[in-house]
Parts: sequence; structure tokens; C-alpha cells
Amino acid sequence: MFRIDENRLIREYDHEKVWIEPWGENSLRVRASYASITDDEWALLPAVRTEPEIVIEADRATITNGKIKAEITRDGQMTFYNQKDEVLLRESKNTYQLKYGGRELRGHQGGSDFHLTLRLESNPTEKLYGMGQYQQPFLNLKGCQLELTHRNSQASVPFVLSNLGYGFLWHNPAVGRANFNLNVTEWSAPSTKQLDYWITAGDTPAEIEESYAAATGKVPMMPDYAMGFWQCKLRYRTQEELLEVAREYKRRNLPISVIVIDFFHWTNQGDWKFDPEYWPDPKGMVEELKEMGIELMVSVWPTVQTESENFGEMLEKGYLLRNDRGVRTQFQFLGQNAIFDATNPNARKYLWNIIKKNYYDYGIKVFWLDEAEPELSVYDHDIYRYHIGSSLQVGNIYPSKYSQTFYDGMAAEGQSNIINLVRCAWAGSQRYGALVWSGDIASTFEVFGYQVRAGLNMAIAGIPWWTTDIGGFHGGNPDDPSFRELIIRWFQYGVFCPVFRLHGDRVPHTPGIGPAGGGICGSGAANEVWSYGDEAYEIMVSHLHLRERLRPYIAERMKEAHEKGTPPMRPLFYDFPQDSKAWDVEDQFMFGPDLLVAPVLQQGARSRTVYLPSGAFWKDAYTGERFDGGASIMVEAPLERIPVFLRDGVKLPIASA
Repeated sequence: MFRIDENRLIREYDHEKVWIEPWGENSLRVRASYASITDDEWALLPAVRTEPEIVIEADRATITNGKIKAEITRDGQMTFYNQKDEVLLRESKNTYQLKYGGRELRGHQGGSDFHLTLRLESNPTEKLYGMGQYQQPFLNLKGCQLELTHRNSQASVPFVLSNLGYGFLWHNPAVGRANFNLNVTEWSAPSTKQLDYWITAGDTPAEIEESYAAATGKVPMMPDYAMGFWQCKLRYRTQEELLEVAREYKRRNLPISVIVIDFFHWTNQGDWKFDPEYWPDPKGMVEELKEMGIELMVSVWPTVQTESENFGEMLEKGYLLRNDRGVRTQFQFLGQNAIFDATNPNARKYLWNIIKKNYYDYGIKVFWLDEAEPELSVYDHDIYRYHIGSSLQVGNIYPSKYSQTFYDGMAAEGQSNIINLVRCAWAGSQRYGALVWSGDIASTFEVFGYQVRAGLNMAIAGIPWWTTDIGGFHGGNPDDPSFRELIIRWFQYGVFCPVFRLHGDRVPHTPGIGPAGGGICGSGAANEVWSYGDEAYEIMVSHLHLRERLRPYIAERMKEAHEKGTPPMRPLFYDFPQDSKAWDVEDQFMFGPDLLVAPVLQQGARSRTVYLPSGAFWKDAYTGERFDGGASIMVEAPLERIPVFLRDGVKLPIASA
């Protein structure tokens, strides 16, 4: 029934095996299966061996590792406790009436996989955060049903933090679902080999978050240039067009750190090289930009068009996502495309060698990894198969492996402080330098509000580098007064995001400039800071300089992220867990420990209510007026200003001298 194997507690009953073992400080990893238990590390790093306290009795066994204890009874029910013997989580009980319990692995007829369900008792008053990025108006996820799969603008990162004092990682890349219901918490995967999760206990959200970062990896140190302003639009169509925008920023003496070449600067998808007709001198372009102090980022897609010069070789070598049935057409965009298989280590090396030759060797050191879910024309995961298994069983790990492709290649070249913009992530992506943005979202105030919640939940899910398309991606006319208001408010918010990046597909569109290659695609309207009229320009310029003044403070936050896993942007409860009201505030955040930011999320609003947490006093960053914590106040928010408060009299250069 129960036995000890080195530092692991094992329960065996009938054909089920359950393993519980320490996996980091105050943390346990739990695995169970009716087949052989595998050592897939997926997101978790190898654990440093520790010696837990294991006690076996006639009717139960316990394993204690620091502040967490797991108990498993003779009939198989598991319960987790903190160091105060308070229940953190408990599996549902298997009763003779219902005939199911907390762990249910139902074998598929004739197969070696299982339909997995984990049921946990629910505390109706519990508050839950994290889980990645979902386009919805909720920060607290209690009561939510979440699809465990990726889509454009949706990133499933299955780590959840509870106000009861635990963090829980669903350590399974299978497509599935999480239900945080009032009556039961339920995790499920229709096709998987085993149950696998990790749980940690801590006295504060910061302690839990840092334990999770230690278990899954921390971001590199962000390079200095990445803390400045990133200029982007859909799309700069030629080398000269892009260079002229960079020169104009310099003529106006405006801060700019990065400028971006978007999609279809190439010949075919899967060629991964500049179209020489429109980008005739990449090396010279990069050199001119570097002389201006600007880094160049280029877009890379994982799509491989059938006409690509690399399609035949990649097909022959097994470097493309397969279809178990039907035609291998996985994505339709200006041609029929297959998807590069980032789960194949040889495919990762193959792609990097092309990227190195056609981009990196020109001096390009930062990449935009678009379509990273990967985007599929239909999300029928039962028909797709990767090198490491069925998309149903492993598909969620794809964006992490896509980021790893570039991280490994860049690290092998001796580059440190690696950062790449990517449209999706899974648990562990952060250790590969993944800067996630929130995808192709609509340009509305409603969607703007969704991003505030999404960014905070991504931070709690262990992805500290996150940003949005300032102004949203879809739509927005630079001449429309209502859109000008939206982009001003979004731009102000962007100053206090980990990365400050302007992008979007503005209207009206402009046509393509050629019949093939990089000339096929049109572009959006202008999207530079001077594109929105004089009033918006003055406000945006003032905020460009505000970001520059804050860069020493931001560098300190990035060092904390790198060394401890502390997210720069986080919910109020992260810094004020003792304030129960702070757990309910969903439209404000802390940017580091000293800045409270309250973005304006309503069209036409010129004031808003701001909650100031207890345990500190606060100063209006513009007026210097002092307020005691633990109260809500009404704050003026004229168009030129975003409400910002300084904690305990800290001195930061928010207002210009």
C-alpha cells in the first residue's frame, strides 16, 4: 500500500501508482497513473534533493516538506496542509453512491492514454489568480471556466495562486479545461498519460511566486535598450520607409530604443529571409539604426508555405507538424502553410541556422515570434501530431519550445540578456527570454480594460515580461477623436508596463506595392506618435520622457524579476496581502513596490475612484497631496495625466522638472 523510495512517498493500490515528492522549498510534486509514471519535466526544472519527513501509519501516510504537508489515506484521498495544519486543498472523496473521487483516469478503448479528471473540494470564498491571459473582465478567477489551450490573444499558463496561501501548477501540456466552480474545482485533460501537478505553500503571494519561479525558471536580465520605447506598426513595407521613421524620431529628439519590421518582409513564408527588392541592404540598415542607438526587431512566423525553398527539405526530415488525417494544410494566409515543429530538437537547430544566416549575422539580436500558439486554421487538436506526441497531449508546450529555439541559438552565440517578443507562452517560457504580448486585440475601451486584468494574471502565472499593442491591434483611425482619446489613455498605461510598445493595424489601409514576396501585403495607416494630432502628440511626448526618467527604477525591477522571479507589474494584493480589500481591486496595479497606477478605462472619463491600500501612506505623484492608506478617493484625471501614487513618500521623477 504505502512505501518510501528514497525521498518519495509512494502509494500503490490495484494498478494505480501515486508518487508524492519534494520539489523545491515548501513544495511537492504529485504524479499518478495506471501505467508507468514518466519523468517528463515539461515546465519544472530538476529539483534539488531535499529530505522530507515521511510518516507511514496503518490508515494513512504523510509527507512534509517545509511549510507544506500532504496526507494520503488508505482509500486514496489526498489533502494538503500548511505549517499551521490548515487545509489548503483536498481531493473530493470517493463515495459508494457517486463512485468517483478526486483522481479519475479513464482509459481510452484500445489506447495507452487516459481521460484525466482531478476534482478538488472548493472553498466558495476563495480568491484565485493567474492562469495566463484570457480576454475577459475578471482578475479573480473564482467561478470561471478556462480552456487550457492557446489561441490568438489567449495564453494558457496553468499556474494559479490562492489567497488561502498556496500556488498550484497543472504540470501537463495537454489540451484541457479548468473549472473553478463554487462547488468543486476541476482540472481535466481528454488525452494524457498521467496526472502531474506541483503545489507550494507560502505566507505571502511574493513567497509563493518566488517559489514558483525557482521551480520553473526566471527571466534573463532584461537588456537596457528593452526598457525604453518600441516603435511598431502594420507594416513598414520597405527599408527606406522604416529608416525614415527612425530618422524622424531622431530629428524630433524623441526617445526610441527599438523599431520593428513586421510580417511579409520575406519572399515566402518559411524562407526566413529579407525580400531583396524591398530590403536591399539589411546589414547597412542595421548599422545605420545602431548609429542612432536603435535596435532592430524582425518578425518571424513558424509557417512554412508549400512554395518555400525550405518546405521540401523540412517535409523530408520530419520538421513539420503532421496531420493524423486529412490534408497537411494547417494555416491559410497568402498560401497553404504547414507549421514548423518546435518540439523536434533537430528542427529547432535547423531553423536557427537559417535565422542566424539571414538575420542574426547582420546584427539583429531581437526577434518577434508571431503566430506562436501556433495559430491553426481550425483548432481540432485531435488531427495534429508533433514530434513528441499528439497535439491533444502536448500541444500547449509549443510556444515554450518556439521561444527555446531562439534562446538556445542566441545563447550558443554568446549572447546574454536575451529577449524576444512572442504571442503566446506556457509555464516555463519565461526562462527562454519570452516577452509576451496580448495578441491581435480590438481597439476599444472595453478590450483595453481586459488587458489590465490579463497582464496582472500573466504576472501571477509567472510571466513577468508582458505588454500589449498600445491602442489595440484591430482598427482605430488616427483622425478619429474618440480613437485619439483611447490611444492616449493606452499610451499612458503603456509607460507602466514592463515593455512600452506602440503597435496596431490602423485604418484606412494602404495597398501592397508589388505582385510577389514582400510586395503582396498592404499596410495600415500611420502609427507614429506624431500621427494623432497636436494634442495627442504633446501628451505622448511627455510620456516618452516620463518612461526615460523612470528607467533607473525599471532596471531595479527587472533585476528583481531576474534574480527572484518578482513580476514588475502586479496586483495590489502582491504588496499588501494583509489588506483584504486589495484582493478585490482589479483595475489598478503596482509597478514595482513604490508606484500605484490607476489607468483610465472609460471613454470621456476625467476622474476615477482609486483605492489606496492600508499599510502605507500615499502621495499624488503630480500634486504631492498626501493620503492615508485603507481608503478610496476620487482623483482628477485630465486627458494629459494618468493617476499615479507614490508609496510612503518615495521620490520618483513622475512629474517633469
